[in-house]
Amino acid sequence: MAVAALKQESAPALQMFHATVLVTRAEEWCVEAETAEEARELLAQGQGHRCHLGDRLHAEVQQLEE
Repeated sequence: MAVAALKQESAPALQMFHATVLVTRAEEWCVEAETAEEARELLAQGQGHRCHLGDRLHAEVQQLEE
């Protein structure tokens, strides 16, 4: 029993860290339109919805706090 207690005491305590991370992601968006040009205009205006989240291309830690 004493050995188990010593092992528990020697294990490093884990801490919680909070980070602000800048993530670049390639997403697929869908919008209903009559032409490709109209679809581009609608997407540029923020219309439509995300179809698939896509792959993370880049992640950079901006800030890390204890």
